[in-house]
Amino acid sequence: MIGWPTGMAIHLAVAPVDFRKAFDGLCIEIVEVLERDPLSGELFVFRNRAGDKLKALYWDGQGFVMIYKRLEKGRFKWPHHADGAAEGEVRLSRSQLQALFEGIDWRRLEMPPRCLATATG
Repeated sequence: MIGWPTGMAIHLAVAPVDFRKAFDGLCIEIVEVLERDPLSGELFVFRNRAGDKLKALYWDGQGFVMIYKRLEKGRFKWPHHADGAAEGEVRLSRSQLQALFEGIDWRRLEMPPRCLATATG
C-alpha cells in the first residue's frame, strides 16, 4: 500500500462511476459532482457499479497518479445516501482508506477513546 502524506484529505465518491473513465473523465467527476479541485493534492476514490473495482486519483505536483484495484471475490463496502453520506462524498481517514483497499468494512472502524493520562512523580 502506498504511504499517503500525513494530513492528505481523502474523498470517497458515493455514487458509482463509469470505469471507462480515465484521468480526464474522473477529473470532470471531481469538479462537477464532488465540487472539488482535482489539482488540490487530495485523494479521490471511486467505485464501479458492481462494487468490485476501485479507482483512486490524486495530483502529486507533477502529474496525476491513478490506482486501480479489482477484487476477485466480494465487493467493497460503500456508503449509501441513506447512511447519512453527503450528496457526493464521504471523508475517510488514512486508516479507513487502508481498510477499504484491504476489503475490510471501513465503516465499522472506530477510534478508541482518548486517554487523558498524566505522569505523576
